[in-house]
Amino acid sequence: MKNPLESLAYALEKYPERVEVAPVEELMLESARQNAKRPAYVKLAMPDEAVKSLRGSADKRSDLLLLVQIPKEVLERSESRIILPGEVG
Repeated sequence: MKNPLESLAYALEKYPERVEVAPVEELMLESARQNAKRPAYVKLAMPDEAVKSLRGSADKRSDLLLLVQIPKEVLERSESRIILPGEVG
């Protein structure tokens, strides 16, 4: 598989209207922190089409579904109108 980050960057640049985004907290049904008996987990409610795309053989999968984390500092910078040295405007 191609680098998922490159695929995401390409999709956002060339086909932004086709990229679907939903914050995890909007999809979350259940979650638990790690403890001695089990790892931490998040249970999500997903559209059936997304679930079908994740299951089955690799040749039947069609879409790339990613979990992307954007650091808080980047979010804060995205709301600023000041361009710092090294940032592309």
